[in-house]
Amino acid sequence: MRKAILTTIILLFFFIAIKANTSNTPRTIHVYVALCDNINQGIVPVPAAIGNGQDASRNLYWGAGYGVKNYFHRKSDNWTLLKTLKNPETNILERAIFKNTTSNTYLIADAYDGANIKECITDFLFASAGQNKDTISINNIKLPISGSSDLLAYIGHNGLMEFDIDTTFQPVDDKKRDVIILACYSKEYFISFMEEFQANPLVWSKGLMSPEAYTLKWAVDGWLQKESNEQIVERARKAYNHYQKCGMRGATNLLTTGF
Repeated sequence: MRKAILTTIILLFFFIAIKANTSNTPRTIHVYVALCDNINQGIVPVPAAIGNGQDASRNLYWGAGYGVKNYFHRKSDNWTLLKTLKNPETNILERAIFKNTTSNTYLIADAYDGANIKECITDFLFASAGQNKDTISINNIKLPISGSSDLLAYIGHNGLMEFDIDTTFQPVDDKKRDVIILACYSKEYFISFMEEFQANPLVWSKGLMSPEAYTLKWAVDGWLQKESNEQIVERARKAYNHYQKCGMRGATNLLTTGF
């Protein structure tokens, strides 16, 4: 009898330890940002200062007011910028690493040279297929990135409207990876890839849009709280309407979720 009780106690502590260890495992969001580039992308030109794809610090999608780095750093009260790295990898001009203030979640954002938009989209697709699994370290903590991330996002011009990607993407497992794709007509152009990867599109678009960071941030707020796809996309719509003043009907017609 005593032996049985002792065994039960040991197993109880074992499962408690496993649960505690699991809860301490960081979740990661990897954001792929193709810097706005008047010269190297087929876009309607923006002011030169924010449309230089080789200048991350002032770029529309990175260092400008609603760029990913600036918005999460200076306009988000629940994210802390831990570190920035210049040229951490080929094609990437800057990497910003953020920590959520209310959960064990990290956001890794990569600013790709605007001339390398094709490489940026390709890397995002590889990750969405679960490939290119990798880790980085910060403060002696290993963070899963790329295909190992919990949530993947692409921000920028929809380069698939101009070029094809003939790379073969072979899904490595049956995991339904959460993705957010903020680019013009992203559902139409990315759907075949996402279906093949069995991904879970939380937010993507059905028309022309401005893929600025507020839409991503509000959607991520819902993802952190483990909300449903519909709740998350509704947050994204409210963000887009709040900043773009397009009306909720317009935001609802623009942003959608799932297939």
